[in-house]
Amino acid sequence: MSDTVLNIVLGVVSSAVSAALAWLLQTALRRRALERERDFFGLPQGGECTIVVPRHVSSQSDNSVNQRDVLALMELATLVRQCGARLEVVPHDKVGQGLGTRTEFCVGGPMANARTAAHLRWKLPGVRIHDSAARDGSIVVGSRAYGQNAGVNHVLLSRITAGEGGRPTFLICGQTAISNIAGVRYLARHHRELARRYGRSGSFSLLLRVVQPEDYGADVTELVGDVTAEAGAAPPASESGSDGPEPGASAAPEAAGRS
Repeated sequence: MSDTVLNIVLGVVSSAVSAALAWLLQTALRRRALERERDFFGLPQGGECTIVVPRHVSSQSDNSVNQRDVLALMELATLVRQCGARLEVVPHDKVGQGLGTRTEFCVGGPMANARTAAHLRWKLPGVRIHDSAARDGSIVVGSRAYGQNAGVNHVLLSRITAGEGGRPTFLICGQTAISNIAGVRYLARHHRELARRYGRSGSFSLLLRVVQPEDYGADVTELVGDVTAEAGAAPPASESGSDGPEPGASAAPEAAGRS
């Protein structure tokens, strides 16, 4: 075999080995990223997950679901499938299970979702959400009220870790169906940094602001701040029965980040 032919053969073999090594490396990185995603969401391969469906608050039918909430549920279902887990979609008043046995995604505010109301009462006593039909739909966290208008909506995004089994419950509690979608998308886009900050089993509550939803939909979302401590603290006895915003409650602070 001549030197020219030998060099060609060695070049081809070297290229093939390099390509194989690159493929193996990319596969390993993708597998590692998927395993981290599964850990954060509590969705191992073949694991079980419940997606809790809110009702349409403006509908006369208890079985009606807002079209935009359906979109949020579909995006959650895609996330679950990507992790290789099995999902069950359950109406908000038909869940009948505790926390921790399986991962749960609970969508919608307490007026649309009885399961959300239960989670807020038990695990997030520092949060109150006003009925938008009777009042302004404000999310009150501690002593601060976050209202809604044509230019801004808010959504509370929480991960609750409780109960036997250690599987997390994700609460996406928006003032509107658009803000529910925004909360789901923020969770999907930022789960890696959330995992780095809070770990695999840490609880958190974030307040997000959806900017000009009528113009931009759910695509422009800003992080108002981490409200974990305030959300988990029981309000003073004098405020626990109040259904209105606290006197002097301020508007949302400046955004800390953007998705």
